[in-house]
Amino acid sequence: MAADAVVHSDGLPVPRRYGAMLTVGLGVTMAVLDGAIANIALPTIARELNASPAQSIWVVNAYQLVVVVSLLPLSSLGEIVGYARIYRIGLAIFGVASLACALSDSLTMLVAARVLQGIGASCIMSVNSALVRFIYPRAQIGRGIGITAFVVALAAAAGPTVAAGILSVATWQWIFAINVPLSLISWLVAGSLPLTFRAGHRFDWPSAALNAAMFGAFIIGVDHLGHGFDHLGRVAVEFGVAIVCGVWLVRRQLSRPAPLLPIDLLRIPIFALSIMTSICSFGAQMLAFVTLPFYLQNVLHRSEVETGLLMTPWPIALIFVAPMAGRLADRFPSGLLGGIGMMIFASGLASLAFLPADPSSGDIVWRMVVCGVGFGLFQSPNNRTMLTSTPPERAGGASGMLGTARLTGQTIGTAIVALIFNLMASGGTKTALVTATVLALVAMVLSSLRLTPAGSSVQKL
Repeated sequence: MAADAVVHSDGLPVPRRYGAMLTVGLGVTMAVLDGAIANIALPTIARELNASPAQSIWVVNAYQLVVVVSLLPLSSLGEIVGYARIYRIGLAIFGVASLACALSDSLTMLVAARVLQGIGASCIMSVNSALVRFIYPRAQIGRGIGITAFVVALAAAAGPTVAAGILSVATWQWIFAINVPLSLISWLVAGSLPLTFRAGHRFDWPSAALNAAMFGAFIIGVDHLGHGFDHLGRVAVEFGVAIVCGVWLVRRQLSRPAPLLPIDLLRIPIFALSIMTSICSFGAQMLAFVTLPFYLQNVLHRSEVETGLLMTPWPIALIFVAPMAGRLADRFPSGLLGGIGMMIFASGLASLAFLPADPSSGDIVWRMVVCGVGFGLFQSPNNRTMLTSTPPERAGGASGMLGTARLTGQTIGTAIVALIFNLMASGGTKTALVTATVLALVAMVLSSLRLTPAGSSVQKL
């Protein structure tokens, strides 16, 4: 590793720490906010670019797909060249791509710009958690992760409001143009980011290609499966490609000291349990996020504005709980905090699934708050464990797996909702919420297993 690798091995001094967290916060805000506001603008974009709704979906899909397939390769590259360098490159790419999105005059050009923007976002998200590990002293890492979770929740909650505000006074192009000055500011203050460990191995290009093929085929197959059983042959081929590439990738990684697909980290019991817990929890969350708007509008006949307001208490509760949970994570086991959080989350989801036939707004709001509190209590401690249970020089692999687990869970949750809605003419929303409750309970059990001697061990199996 490089000579400067240990300069910031146990946190940055104040006030440089604040500048580094400002950089991380701005980058994460842009990456999260851009995904949220693009969804709101899709109908307007489709209309003005003369595209069908199905075609316009690729404005969102292209971004998400690129992020998923490039997270692990970019986190591995961060271990080699430095996390701060990858982060700054990501900020630059994101800013240039945002400008390209704003200048697009066709759907093809916009989708191409969104692919580039996805690469920038993936640079940011692949190493942001690894950077937090080196920004804060080990005894305060939970605090830093809690702040990051707070920023993510705030950006997600503000997304629809920001999009509506921009579209009410300007064209859709400004939804992307607003990122340009933010990217520039973030890049200018990125000099405060910490120096970190640098690995001595070379980047594994064949493994990166196999990783992209595996996750790409899996996500496309899950998406097609979610649309029903009419194309099972195509789905089987896509899953087959994912399995073949996955087996090939795993075999290639077994002999490597710092594998791109972090098999070495998955051999650590508490890390593996945290990854599985994360996938289940985010799957449950996405099941609810996708289902509830349909339930509120189609079953309870609430307006779009009312739906947005009734959904807001969830992220607001998370905003308040996440920083507190981060501080608690520095004092109490994540298995305990995560298990309690998932139990509360499951209770909230179950209460939403069995709402009375004609609930008041208050009946809905308190249930949303319970869900937000439960998820907020779980998320920061779980992320802290994923980062601190691994060697410092493998923080990039842990950070990449953290993001990959989240996106994998969200993809699976979305596909399950689509499949339920396709199979059930009525009652699909309740079934989806019950399924979300079951996934949250599975996450609770997995989290609690980390309290056992085998689960809490940080030694390799």
